[in-house]
Amino acid sequence: MSAEIKNLDPQPVWNYFYDLTQVPRPTHSMKRITEYMLAFGQSHSLETVQDETGNILIRKPATPGYEQRRTVVLQAHLDMVPQTLVEHDFLKDPIDARIDGEWVKANRTTLGADNGIGVALIMAVLTDTSLKHGALEALFTVDEEDGMVGVNGLKPDLLKGRILLNCDSEEEGELFVGCAGGTDLNITFRYRKGAPLIEGDVAVKICLTGLKGGHSGIDIHLGRANANKLMFRFLKEAVRDFGVRLACIDGGTLRNAIPREATAIITLPGGNVEALWELVADCQELFRAEYAGVEADICFTAEMAEQPLSLIPEEIQDDLINAVEGCPNGVISMLHDFPGTVESSSNLATVKSGKDVIEVRILARSSSDSRKEWLCSSLDSVFSLAGAKVEYGSAYGGWQPDIHSPILKTMQETYQRLYDRKPSVKVIHAGLECGIIQETYPGMDMISFGPDVVHPHSPDEAVRIASVRKLWDFTVATLEDI
Repeated sequence: MSAEIKNLDPQPVWNYFYDLTQVPRPTHSMKRITEYMLAFGQSHSLETVQDETGNILIRKPATPGYEQRRTVVLQAHLDMVPQTLVEHDFLKDPIDARIDGEWVKANRTTLGADNGIGVALIMAVLTDTSLKHGALEALFTVDEEDGMVGVNGLKPDLLKGRILLNCDSEEEGELFVGCAGGTDLNITFRYRKGAPLIEGDVAVKICLTGLKGGHSGIDIHLGRANANKLMFRFLKEAVRDFGVRLACIDGGTLRNAIPREATAIITLPGGNVEALWELVADCQELFRAEYAGVEADICFTAEMAEQPLSLIPEEIQDDLINAVEGCPNGVISMLHDFPGTVESSSNLATVKSGKDVIEVRILARSSSDSRKEWLCSSLDSVFSLAGAKVEYGSAYGGWQPDIHSPILKTMQETYQRLYDRKPSVKVIHAGLECGIIQETYPGMDMISFGPDVVHPHSPDEAVRIASVRKLWDFTVATLEDI
């Protein structure tokens, strides 16, 4: 039962996390969660404000005797990525979270531990009167997962503190001092009208399912399959060998999630159907072999379908297939100063057709601004050569590491004292809000940390129970030491 989570240790954190699972909060649907947070702050007689963008700021006074300490900002984002393998309305339905051994997971949906555990941790700090700390500012940002909307709307006069603890990392015992920046590429193929159906052709629905997906930043190095890349690999061969025509395509869901599924409606001469079935079966066997040990449940199927109203014009179809086939995807470069850390990557996130249009979205990431610009230029070139319109969408800068940070030194010493070992110091290949906050508040001393969260942005998302206890103890000790 979900409510059993409330009995986990530390109870205040898990109680608030359970409450958060009951409040729908997918990205771009923030009204209910911001109302909840406003009511939370006000009910505890804490100064609570909401800025023009929708971010919530709650202030807690210093513990008596700690008034001279520096003000610390605790920060997390309120939204979650909606991904599901079952019937689930993220605008209405609560998350069905449950205990599974040493983990808390959801019932085949994303859990929202990214970044709900961070939010719950901060809420517990705000309401615990036994803690010792200087003045605190709790910043809860909105719509982080798609465009960093909330943090991009921060005004430079909102925060008083100049030390920031970002609670959005996902590996306990690791302190993050840098992150990748990102840029969205919005790509459009347009045509005046669809092509007519070909007499004698039949329609087939092709489905690719069962992929793991995951976070397009922190999971990109795991070599998981991209549903769009596999689908278009198949389509290129099917078009070439069996006279296939593409009527519609729907691959991926979110710019920052590795696409798990793709569906296409195609037509082809009736006499080629049996050969197509064989190709689908061969591709499934090939994909499973190529991703053995990485993807265990790849399912590639074909079934007869109703005739579409029209087809994508052949020239557009061919240009699209070639561009997607040629599109750089996955890890592009690695960081030399932080071995094993991705520097630059590309995620071919979505390919979707509509009336007279096909839209492609790609998220390019890099902790180097110059590498990011080069990667975007490469992607731009591929799709521009294919005749598509390429526009740059949301962009955010990387957070450049400062290994001489005073707060880093304090937190390293605190962790060593608590656990008799040094925490790792790393750069994360994901878009933390720290990079944008650094631009708005130059000189802000920042660290990002968190519990063990695995497979964020996918239905396999889970948080390790014991790591939340350690996160709480470390946070409490850090606030007293600063």
